[in-house]
Amino acid sequence: MKMADVSKKDVTYRIAIARGIVSMGKGTIEAIKNGAVPKGDVLTTAKIAGIMAAKKTPELLPLCHPIQIENVNVELVVKSDSIEIKSSVSASAKTGVEMEALTSVAVTALTIYDMCKPLDKNIVISEIVLLEKRGGKSGTYIRR
Repeated sequence: MKMADVSKKDVTYRIAIARGIVSMGKGTIEAIKNGAVPKGDVLTTAKIAGIMAAKKTPELLPLCHPIQIENVNVELVVKSDSIEIKSSVSASAKTGVEMEALTSVAVTALTIYDMCKPLDKNIVISEIVLLEKRGGKSGTYIRR
């Protein structure tokens, strides 16, 4: 087991976008919209958690390189029975930021779950996927 050797790679601009879904009852969605979740503002707290998670990814994943992240953007789209999470992470680095984007989505989803679990025991976190990555030797990837 070893960390990937990136010493001979060039620094390039990298971006990765990941997505996930948190499904829940319509009553829970209404509580979120109306600010009636006992733990507080779900959407703001979840966004902050996602940003923090991207920055802490190397502390969570043992073989992940520490990267000087330049931007993290977490978007939440509230639907009738779910919240769609999209996180984009960018950096100028020798290795990609896919794991940071995926970690951001996962922790955002877990934060929503944690804050809403008193209201809904049937919350489901699903479809955490890499949508897109750009930069580096392997070039561009876009999920079809």
